[in-house]
Amino acid sequence: MSSNYSFYSNGLGHVPSFQASARPYLTASLDVPANTEEPIQVSFETVTRFVIVTNNTPIGGANVPMRFGFSANGVKGVETNNYGILNNGESFEAEFKVTSVFLLSDSVNNATASVIAGLTGIDGQRLPNNWTGSAGVG
Repeated sequence: MSSNYSFYSNGLGHVPSFQASARPYLTASLDVPANTEEPIQVSFETVTRFVIVTNNTPIGGANVPMRFGFSANGVKGVETNNYGILNNGESFEAEFKVTSVFLLSDSVNNATASVIAGLTGIDGQRLPNNWTGSAGVG
């Protein structure tokens, strides 16, 4: 009898991981730095099933647009502007497999934000991409 054992584990192609209810992740009242500073990174320990980013800057005040993306260089616009922009009170929701989100104000004023994500059981190290903000990746 062979002593080789094969162990099964969840991976990026494991469909049930993305069909099952996700483990909730929520962080609020994030102080998003001005565009003259470095972006903040919100990291997840596992691969996400979905992500929701909200610009929580009050609607009644001056508009403070906020950038969001999936790499520091992307939201800083190092090579190209690979980021989305949310105005006060706006949200973005998508079903993306990511392990972090980067946030940066689109002005010299700080913004506030919240991030909600649904986490799978897939270890974050299973996502092999190291996005730098090039090739359309924010």
